[in-house]
Amino acid sequence: MATLLLNPIAFSIGSLSVHWYGLILGFGALAGLVLAIREGKRFGISPEFFMDLLLLGVPSAIIGARIYFVAFKWDDYKDHLIDVFKIWNGGIAIYGALIGAIICAIIYFRYRGYNFWRIADICAPALLTGQMIGRWGNYVNQEAYGGPVAETFLRDKLHLPNFIVDQMNVQGVYHHPTFLYESLWSLVGIIILFILRRQRFLRAAELFLSYFIWYSIGRFFIEGLRTDSLAFIGPNWLASFVDGLWKPMEWFGFEHGALDPAYGNVRISQLLAILIVVVAIVMIIVRRATGRAEVRYLDPIYSTKANHDQVPEAQDEENHAAKREAAPEESVTKHSAADNTEDKKE
Repeated sequence: MATLLLNPIAFSIGSLSVHWYGLILGFGALAGLVLAIREGKRFGISPEFFMDLLLLGVPSAIIGARIYFVAFKWDDYKDHLIDVFKIWNGGIAIYGALIGAIICAIIYFRYRGYNFWRIADICAPALLTGQMIGRWGNYVNQEAYGGPVAETFLRDKLHLPNFIVDQMNVQGVYHHPTFLYESLWSLVGIIILFILRRQRFLRAAELFLSYFIWYSIGRFFIEGLRTDSLAFIGPNWLASFVDGLWKPMEWFGFEHGALDPAYGNVRISQLLAILIVVVAIVMIIVRRATGRAEVRYLDPIYSTKANHDQVPEAQDEENHAAKREAAPEESVTKHSAADNTEDKKE
């Protein structure tokens, strides 16, 4: 049975082919940049700061994503080292991209004199936005899908539109559109982060850590549907523990994506997701308990390498408000002084 697929090439300029996947990733990066710039303006941070961050962060993320993938598939590359650089053939991992981007951010923020957690908080919704949009590149390429599923499950139970169901027909077999599940999960996460960052109880680092908690929970359950997961052969108790945590998905009619037992029984992304959730929650608790979370998200952000006369917009507004409140008192003082002068003249 033939499958009607979307053309992964958007257009060509001579011998140069421009793929939809690259365009979608680029659009996701730009959308995230806009969000970061808008939030940064509230703290008096220039748009150029985030533009430079994007220019440095994207290559770092790609390199990290490739190194992460190759490290866990080393047996496939050790005898063909040139293939390590053939990234156009596929083979990148989102957690590797995050590791590469975070390392770049730590260096860049320190260079510019900013506290890592304060800027990372601003970038959290932007990161999730880029991931939400970028996943649609998998849709066009018809990749990173889940295990086989009945067509009726997609149409009648999930009520997915035809253009998604039809694209999930891979050589006559329908598959879970895991790209869609993750994209929708990310959308809900963005809304939650938008709400959280307006709350006065939120402390520095907690929005960024909340992003990791939310994304990792979704990734844990969605990863279990896929058949192309990076995995390793672990102890039976660990495999049983991970499978037990995934059990609720079966209550909703989902089934585990099949993995070759000889390849692995523990999915790396699932295990990493569990560790990230635990570590992030512990960090939030410890930071609050030890007094390291005194700074709030809404507090002004300063650079140690900026001029002292450069006051962030958020702080500037507070100063103006304070001056307006003090103005009546100053006016009363001036009138009192004038009255005393007139009394002396009399």
